Amino acid sequence: MKNITTILVIILSLIFNSLIMSQDIKETLFKDAKKSLDSALKIKADVLSPTNYETAFEYYREAEEDFKTGGDLNDIKEALTKAIFHANKAKKVVELANVTCSSAIKAREDAVSANAEKNAPESWKEAEEKFRDACEQLEDGDAKDAEEISKEAEQLYRKAELEAIKVAYLEDTWELLKKADDEDVADKAPKTIAKAKELITKAEKELQENRYDTDVPRTLAQEANYEVKHAFFINNYAKQAEENDKTIEDMILEAESAINKIAVALNSKPDFSEGIDKTAGELAQLISNLQNERDSLKNNLEEAKQKIALLEEQVSGMSKEKSKLAEQMAKIEKVRQQYESIRKLFNDNEALIYKSGNDIIIRLVGLNFPSGKSIIEPKYFGLLAKVQKAIKMVPDSKITIEGHTDSFGSDEKNMELSQERAFAVKQYLIANMNLPQDRIESIGYGETRPIANNQTKEGRAKNRRIDLVIHTNPGI
Repeated sequence: MKNITTILVIILSLIFNSLIMSQDIKETLFKDAKKSLDSALKIKADVLSPTNYETAFEYYREAEEDFKTGGDLNDIKEALTKAIFHANKAKKVVELANVTCSSAIKAREDAVSANAEKNAPESWKEAEEKFRDACEQLEDGDAKDAEEISKEAEQLYRKAELEAIKVAYLEDTWELLKKADDEDVADKAPKTIAKAKELITKAEKELQENRYDTDVPRTLAQEANYEVKHAFFINNYAKQAEENDKTIEDMILEAESAINKIAVALNSKPDFSEGIDKTAGELAQLISNLQNERDSLKNNLEEAKQKIALLEEQVSGMSKEKSKLAEQMAKIEKVRQQYESIRKLFNDNEALIYKSGNDIIIRLVGLNFPSGKSIIEPKYFGLLAKVQKAIKMVPDSKITIEGHTDSFGSDEKNMELSQERAFAVKQYLIANMNLPQDRIESIGYGETRPIANNQTKEGRAKNRRIDLVIHTNPGI
């Protein structure tokens, strides 16, 4: 019995070792083919070069099946070689597709973002078939036909995107509004319901007139959805107030109680003797002060990290002269002093001052432009005079003017507008300071670098900004 057990252990051990060896052989044998397929998939070859990618994948699967069933090693190697060949071929077609079918690719991405496959399945399917046809023409070497067919696919994707957006952003809100009408919510919340209907109507109009910029209709639809839900709350609250015989005093006290919770969290004592608005404003200012303190702490922390890094470098390389460390420390201190001096120039309504590494950022919150324009109005000359003083405080610096917009409007127009506004500020400073052209540059980022939520009016206002970056360049 003991001998049988020993034999079984030996057999199981041999089987286990054989499996491990087999897996190692497979990984080595399939490594290059798998890498080629993975890299092709990463650049969306399954979409942009479907026939080549599918062929490569089939050869790979064929090799896997042969390996699993103990097939001929030469056949397996041949299949993997073909898989690599077609995967590489697919990657070359992808490069062509990104140029020839770029507009259709962008339209497809937008349709995907709108979840068109789920919300507009028929139109999505039609667009996908047309796009595949275009890509197959490209695989056959017919770039001209591929370009023409991709234009048709682009329109079909835009159609699918529009349908999907309507489903995603509008249908739910219209259903809620219908429910609100059925329950006579407008009797208790007429203004809120009217606002919701106005917003949803505007959203539909925006989709029809400018469907390539979905940010505006999406935001309007979300605001409408919020307002109708808000109306339901008001309606229910009003009914409960009637049922419980609540007075105006009761309702004011409830509102004050809610604000008091915020005040307590901020370690503040609210005073409602002059109404809620005054207290709300004071709390908002307190929050703003805390945010400024947080930003200041971030700057101090960054300075501390710089100094620690220098000290660690000095400790790790004791051969460096102490004077070099002292010089670098002095440069960090100089940047800190320049930052503090610039910060004192502006009030919070004019500019917010930040420090990022050795850069000092002046966020010109008080500088606004007319809608859609890049004209600097005379009322901002005083603010820009302070900017000139700030630049003079860092004489060896270089300057970058960054323009930013919110997400409303097309990507292309926003990029162009941000560039024009940044350039306008650059030209103003050059003209008024005699700055050399190579010391100052301007760049527009459009809507690509938001600092706040584009779905709120306040957030969009923060995103529409000019950031002036002073590169102190202390050589650290």
